[in-house]
Amino acid sequence: MTDELRTRYGFNINHKRVLRIMREQNWTCHAFNRQNRKYNSYKGTVGAIAPNRLNRRFKTDRPYQKLVTDISEFRYGGMGQNERVYLEPVLDLFNGEILAFNISEHPTVDFALKPLRDALEDLPKRKYRTTVHTDQGFQYQHRHWKNVLKEHRIFQSMSRKATCLDNAAMESFFHIMKVEVMDEHFDTKEQLIQAMTEWIEFYNYRRIKTKLGGKSPVKYRELTAQKAA
Repeated sequence: MTDELRTRYGFNINHKRVLRIMREQNWTCHAFNRQNRKYNSYKGTVGAIAPNRLNRRFKTDRPYQKLVTDISEFRYGGMGQNERVYLEPVLDLFNGEILAFNISEHPTVDFALKPLRDALEDLPKRKYRTTVHTDQGFQYQHRHWKNVLKEHRIFQSMSRKATCLDNAAMESFFHIMKVEVMDEHFDTKEQLIQAMTEWIEFYNYRRIKTKLGGKSPVKYRELTAQKAA
């Protein structure tokens, strides 16, 4: 919030004062309750397990070099088993940008493949190979997933079994999104999907990050491309 005030509105204000005011006005966000919202796509070894090429090296100075993805569930209505949707975003570790995403009631292989194809087909020409990192979910062990990666000459990387820290960047994104989106209750699936879609656009184009110099993911990528030109 302090960076937002400085970057967008020109206020030079101490972060402690900002925090105090937010607490007084009850504007601070509340931690997300993860109970009954953790989706586990691991079904055992149903295909080939790829090596952990990423190995928690989440930093990169090149766009589209390291991409990560995962699936998480979001609930609405009465929070029942039949009142949930699944989100799979493809995130670029260079700037945290969501390159593509899909939302569905069913976390099938085809559901997972759509944002992968969308992201890879839009990648510009590069002088280096791209790595896509996931957990060991059944969707990512499937031959169709592997075939799409091979078609685009993409390296496949997988976390170790039951080691969420191997994909910590994706876990962090989901946590931020759920804190900011699920602070509100949604009665219908349509309301939830609209809120999720709008938030991802906000995250890409307007939500600034300190580690990006107070820029949003898209703005940071655009400025970096201009400097490299």
